[in-house]
Amino acid sequence: MGFLAGIANPVQRVWPSGRDVKDHDTEEPHDSDAARTGAAALEEIERRFVQVFALVGESIAGATHALLACDREAAKQLMSRDDVVDESIDAITALAQRELVSGHTSEQERRELVAVLRMLPDLERNGDLAEHVARRAARGLGAEMSPRSRGLVERMGEVAAAIWASTADAFAERSVHLAHVVDALDDEMDDLHVSLTAELATGTMPVPVAVELAMIGRFYERFGDHAVNLARRMAALVAGSPEPGGAGAD
Repeated sequence: MGFLAGIANPVQRVWPSGRDVKDHDTEEPHDSDAARTGAAALEEIERRFVQVFALVGESIAGATHALLACDREAAKQLMSRDDVVDESIDAITALAQRELVSGHTSEQERRELVAVLRMLPDLERNGDLAEHVARRAARGLGAEMSPRSRGLVERMGEVAAAIWASTADAFAERSVHLAHVVDALDDEMDDLHVSLTAELATGTMPVPVAVELAMIGRFYERFGDHAVNLARRMAALVAGSPEPGGAGAD
C-alpha cells in the first residue's frame, strides 16, 4: 500500500507508482498546484491514521494493565482518550471523502482512500472496545477476579497487543503473509475466550463479577476479530482482490 505503510515508518513514504510524494516533475504545470494540495491532504490522512492506530494499541495495553493493577485513575484517563480517537476518525473520514470527490488523485490513491474509509469502522470499534475494558477497570473489577481468570485476561491482553503489532507490520510491509499471522493470533484469542468462559462457569466468583468478566472476554475476542478484518482488507488491496465482508456488529 502507499500512505498506509506509514503506520510503522511515517517519516518516509513512497506511493505505489514508485514516486515520492514530492516528485511532480512529470506533471503538467497547470496541475502542479492541485497535485501539491492533494499530496498534502493525503499526508494529513496518513498522519492522523498513524496517530489513531497507535492510540488504539496503547489503549488496549493500558486498559489491561489498569484492570489487573486495579489502577482506577489510569483507567479513567484511558476512557477519556476514546474521544480523541473518535475525533481523529471523523477528521480522516472528512478528508478522505473530500479527496475522493474533488481531489487530484491517481486511480491507486483513490483505491487506497476507499480502503481507508472501509477500515475506519473497525479501527473506531477497537478504540471503543479498549474503552469498555478501561471502564470495568475503573470500577475496580480486577480486585474481585479469581487467580485463573486474572491469568487468562492477562494473556488476552498480551495477545491483543501482539495482534495489533502484527496488523501494523502487515500494513507497513504490505504483507499478505503477516495478515495470516494476525489470523493465527486471533485463533489463540478465541481459545482464551473459551477458557475464560469455562472458568466463569465454575462459579468461583460472584455472579455480578462473572457477568462483567464475560463481557471483558467478549471485548478482547471482538478486538481480535476487528484486527483480522483490517489485515484482510489490507491484503485484499495489495492483491487487487475483492474486499472481505465486515466483522459483524458487536
